[in-house]
Amino acid sequence: MSLRDLFDAVARNPSGYLFFLLLVPALTVVVNAWSGRTAEEIWRWRFVYAGLVYAACIPGVFALTLNVYLFLFERQSVWTMNLVTQVLPVLTMAGTLLLIRRKIPFSHVPGFGKIGNFLTLIAAVIGVFWFVDRLRLVAITYVPFGYILVGFVALLVLIRVAWSRLF
Repeated sequence: MSLRDLFDAVARNPSGYLFFLLLVPALTVVVNAWSGRTAEEIWRWRFVYAGLVYAACIPGVFALTLNVYLFLFERQSVWTMNLVTQVLPVLTMAGTLLLIRRKIPFSHVPGFGKIGNFLTLIAAVIGVFWFVDRLRLVAITYVPFGYILVGFVALLVLIRVAWSRLF
């Protein structure tokens, strides 16, 4: 099964996916109501909030990355977007994160920094690929592919280190 087959299956029968995407913010509202008002009561729920963050961010980041790829590289039109697989996960992620931020700071949610770092790395890779794609560079070289691969990984590490120093 390819990724296109998966998206076609979700487009034909979106009820399960819609249920999941709408359940995550609904559960966030319920957890916000149950977690209490004091910092100690909310602190006990931090791992539940971490699960909700990951449940919202994994499909959201994937959809966001897919959208950037489709618009930059595949030249997909906005009019052909699938709202269930391309827009709703991003809206679910944004809504869930806004609801969680009202109750607990993201610095207290375990693993939240890893999602930001992962998104930064994805953005850097897509940026490098887009730049190379725009160059229309054709190179015939005698450099072994392994060296090119090591140079690319070194470039990614350099971007990652520079980004962490910047922020």
